Amino acid sequence: MAQKLRDAITFIEQGHVRVGPEVVTDPACLVSRAMEDFITWTDSSRIRQHVLNYNQERDDFDLAC
Repeated sequence: MAQKLRDAITFIEQGHVRVGPEVVTDPACLVSRAMEDFITWTDSSRIRQHVLNYNQERDDFDLAC
C-alpha cells in the first residue's frame, strides 16, 4: 500500500487505513497475523479513489460518495 515507511505512517495518521471495520489512526497499532487480510483503504479515502480510477474499477455508485 505504501513504498516507504514514512508514507505508510502518514496514511495511517490521516485516517486513510482501516483494519476490519475500524479506522486506524495510531501507527503503533499492532495488527495480528489473522487480521492482516482485513487491512484496506477507508471508503472515503481519496487515495482509494485514485487507485480505483487508475485501475478503471471505480463504480458509478462510488461517484456519489
